[in-house]
Amino acid sequence: MKQSLFILLAFITIQNYAQDRITGANFSTRSEVISQNGMVATSHPLATQIGIDILKQGGNAIDAAIAANAALGLMEPTGSGIGGDLFAIIWSAKDKKLYGLNASGRSPESLNLQYFKDKNMTKIPSFGPLPVSVPGCVDGWFEMHAKFGILNMEQILKPAIGYARDGFPVTELIGYYLTSTSRRFKDYPNFADTYMPNGKPLVKGTVFKNPYLANTYEKIAKGGKDAFYKGEIAKTIANFIQEQGGFLSEKDLANNTSEWVEPISSNYRGYDVWELPPNGQGTAVLQILNIMEGYNVKEMGFGSAEYIHHFTEAKKLAFEDRAKYYADMDFNKLPIDQLISKEYATERRKLINPNRAARSYDAGELEQGNTIYMTVADKFGNMVSLIQSNYRGMGSGMVPSKLGFMLQDRGELFSLEEGHFNVFEPKKRPFHTIIPAFITKNDKPWISFGLMGGAMQPQGHAQIVINLIDFEMNLQEAGDAPRMQHNGSSEPTGGKMTDGGQLVLESGFDYETIRDLMRKGHKVGFELGSYGGYQAIMWDEINKVYFGASESRKDGQAAGY
Repeated sequence: MKQSLFILLAFITIQNYAQDRITGANFSTRSEVISQNGMVATSHPLATQIGIDILKQGGNAIDAAIAANAALGLMEPTGSGIGGDLFAIIWSAKDKKLYGLNASGRSPESLNLQYFKDKNMTKIPSFGPLPVSVPGCVDGWFEMHAKFGILNMEQILKPAIGYARDGFPVTELIGYYLTSTSRRFKDYPNFADTYMPNGKPLVKGTVFKNPYLANTYEKIAKGGKDAFYKGEIAKTIANFIQEQGGFLSEKDLANNTSEWVEPISSNYRGYDVWELPPNGQGTAVLQILNIMEGYNVKEMGFGSAEYIHHFTEAKKLAFEDRAKYYADMDFNKLPIDQLISKEYATERRKLINPNRAARSYDAGELEQGNTIYMTVADKFGNMVSLIQSNYRGMGSGMVPSKLGFMLQDRGELFSLEEGHFNVFEPKKRPFHTIIPAFITKNDKPWISFGLMGGAMQPQGHAQIVINLIDFEMNLQEAGDAPRMQHNGSSEPTGGKMTDGGQLVLESGFDYETIRDLMRKGHKVGFELGSYGGYQAIMWDEINKVYFGASESRKDGQAAGY
């Protein structure tokens, strides 16, 4: 009887995340989507369909990305919205090159470090008016559109405006997060007026209308970015934040600008992996991959204790540099070229003990120098990798009256340690977690992808790349594969890892692996819903088709035509 029970439990463990598919890995949820003319992958099916419709109307990938992002700000306010920031990597088929856009906003000009000292604060609060920085999303839309767009902004924003007026049904996962968010913010000013119709949280299947956001989008569509950063909308935002005890001003909003930046890259086994430079954390992806390139990862095998151990230690090393060096490059001369060099990776790799988890690492000594992800590709060959977020899911809790959105709390990610690269300063961009990614092969586009989720993002990006290249998974399998996440590293906001942190694993890793990791000194645990959200599009140069993949852990969809 005991033997039969053991066999049954073993069978359940093996099958607990799979279906009986004829093709693909046993953890794969579905086949890739394949199309010739265009592809859209987002975390909401209706947003994906809006993107496809824009492509069919003659718009390009940039137009479709803006339209889908606007829809997500309405339909998935728990992870995005025009109260937040935006980053993008764009492959221009015409120019045959990548462009990077940093549309993250800056801190208020009238707030300084002394304010926090006088209040005896050791960290910036997570919620309320103090962590609110200028929202960069709308400016990012117009920068992208001015450089690459085809359709006008009224056409692009029309679908989201229609859904905001007429309503849309709330999906399962977003309903779950809206319910939990409502418990936190229900007594914050204007929150219930916008997000709790009839005084109740929005749940799965509820048809939600947001006429305030429809009005705001209409003003932006007609008046351009000035309609958001100047005039009545800016006045409403600034007056509201200052009434709540914050510092964001009309001048801060009016002075906001995005920045076109050169993406940074490192070659991983013949593939160029591209990220954006700080103030984001994309550099960590390249550092992890550089360290892992020195090992025979394929021979280690996916899901093995050897692979998970070495990956975790590589992540710890990269995150020590992340905690020390990643910050607004307008305020610092950062040693990015050194951080992503192969020589530096070789030196850092020597610190890893193949048999024991480190409790702490130091950052390298160098010469000083919760979010939505979506991707779109069009028939012209353009591809957009775009990530956009408010931080901490829905944001600061600050909902300006009758505008239909919540403001971000990215300012929480400043350090209050004097002399730190990421210390709070006026008109400075905070350290940022959201990062888009791209992979090229022989100077041609291969994959536009991303994986949202705070500190999970660099770890997730690196795992996706390794799944694709070392473990030869297809685009959907690479996202469906069980993920690992290490928590507890030193942070850009302050704090030093001294206990080795914790390694958390999704279901799908066997007990023998977990036991071996514990023997190496890892503290292994589990978490709920913290492993990120993946979307990806791959260009098949031989067959001239796009492959699309969408996160099985979310409500989203990849679709093409």
